[in-house]
Amino acid sequence: MNIMVKRAYEAPEKTDGERILVDRLWPRGLKKENADIDLWLKDVAPSTELRKWFGHDPEKWAEFQKRYKAELKGNTALDELREHSHKGHITLVFSAHDEEHNNAIVLQQLLEKKH
Repeated sequence: MNIMVKRAYEAPEKTDGERILVDRLWPRGLKKENADIDLWLKDVAPSTELRKWFGHDPEKWAEFQKRYKAELKGNTALDELREHSHKGHITLVFSAHDEEHNNAIVLQQLLEKKH
């Protein structure tokens, strides 16, 4: 089992496995037919309030992770994501410019921790 993260704007590859979009909003300017998304799990994304508060500010990264993990407690979409990760190789797709400070990284860490 392998869990990768990848920006939605990067070209899909055969090695991606199941591609799961983990953003609440569809990536701006990306046509659905070009995205090669297998599953869009909107409900696993941070709340609109948390996303706007964070604004991908690296200074808020530690606090964002805490708040996001708190939001994910009891979230059935996280359980669904976990089930997909048990079935095989998945890629968590996100649209943020910052590749080091985003919700897909938090999800990847949570999923890998449980395995």
